[in-house]
Amino acid sequence: MKEEITGLPEAFLTRMQRLLGSEYEAFAASYERERQYGLRRNPLKGSEEEFIRVMPFPLEKVFWAREGYYYDAASRPGRHVLHEAGAYYIQEPSAMAVAEVLSPKPGERILDLCAAPGGKSTQIAGRMQGQGLLVANEVMGERARVLSQNVERMGVSNCVVCNEKPERMAVLFPAFFDRVLVDAPCSGEGMFRKDEAAASEWSPETVEMCAERQALILEEAAKMVKPGGVLTYSTCTFSPEENEGTISAFLRTHEEYNIEETAFEDIFSPGRADWVGEPGAGIAHTLRLWPHLVRGEGHYVARLRRRGGLSRETDEKGTPVWKVTGDKKLCKFVETFLREEIGINDAWMIRHPGQLAKFGDQIYLVPEGMISLSGIKVLRPGLHLLTEKKNRFEPVHALSRTLLKKDTEKRRELTEAEAVSYLRGESLGCGEERGWTALFYEAYPLGFGKASGGQMKNHYPKGIRISF
Repeated sequence: MKEEITGLPEAFLTRMQRLLGSEYEAFAASYERERQYGLRRNPLKGSEEEFIRVMPFPLEKVFWAREGYYYDAASRPGRHVLHEAGAYYIQEPSAMAVAEVLSPKPGERILDLCAAPGGKSTQIAGRMQGQGLLVANEVMGERARVLSQNVERMGVSNCVVCNEKPERMAVLFPAFFDRVLVDAPCSGEGMFRKDEAAASEWSPETVEMCAERQALILEEAAKMVKPGGVLTYSTCTFSPEENEGTISAFLRTHEEYNIEETAFEDIFSPGRADWVGEPGAGIAHTLRLWPHLVRGEGHYVARLRRRGGLSRETDEKGTPVWKVTGDKKLCKFVETFLREEIGINDAWMIRHPGQLAKFGDQIYLVPEGMISLSGIKVLRPGLHLLTEKKNRFEPVHALSRTLLKKDTEKRRELTEAEAVSYLRGESLGCGEERGWTALFYEAYPLGFGKASGGQMKNHYPKGIRISF
């Protein structure tokens, strides 16, 4: 009967009925309702008022996420120019709660250890406002590439994307970060309504395997948190073994950590100490998001604090300036190119401090505070600025995604029809314009074009061109 109602594994439903008791009926009924769809506004690219003004379909606030909104599935926001422009990120509403609990701040050093595909990393980056260092790591190579693409689309400039195992990251970054997020690989029970494959692959053995892997990841993550720093753990599963059990076992061997209360305890359900044989102190202050109690899927979040004073280097006050690794002449050439050829002004320069670094013929702006990149598997060492071709520079697409209209006079606002043509890779007509031009749609950056002889040559990367 249970399987007939929900189409979910019988062993899973039996366990949930045992755990939830009288709540089980409401829980099971939630799987018969249409799931909720969410997107998150990108605060790096404009204000909430500007965002609401240009959005072509209705939205409703997700009250636990500052930038979160519900949308109707029929709106298909993933098939819109504004999505390609990085105006928003499509993200399940409950998943938005994790970064809220982490509570990132501008100027901090933050690690997202299991970061692909990038929803939580880009949410963290929005709160950091380009200040500080964000390291987003993903152990699987293909998923790391997707992560890097999403970081670029959202115009994140202060993020280094790594492709390392957690134990290697712990060697590279001992007691380095103010905040570390472990959005752990899990059995995915909370996503069964969203992902049918997760349900078909589920088994009690999978739960046990995930719990063992989570313990290993947490062990390495704990080594990278500064004294006084925050370690936030999350899953999208209901399993006590992967949630309260994992956190309790961690606390038994890490007296330097304790569970911290959050401002979300009046919104979400408490962790269940009664579901664990030896619960850690404060398990009730961890958070559970249930699909029958909130408008979202299932999640679990725990916020832990490492004891000790949080030590931080104090940055010099004043206007941020670019720094260059080794070659001051390169720094001057790059700055001159950006100002004269792209029209980039002081406003952009001030928002994007860092170190210029050259890798072959590619030039990046590495975020301030990053350690040496030597010996690290890095997909994205920072903001990709320029490529050098035959003793000349060309701007890279990633640079365009960080621009606001106020950052350059060499810009053009496209109509929707022109924007669609541009995203397809087509050239655009132009008047007397010449040279590199930043192209915008509704004040959101799309990419670069190069004007000459009445034609705007298309420089939208071939690999990501789309057809609506």
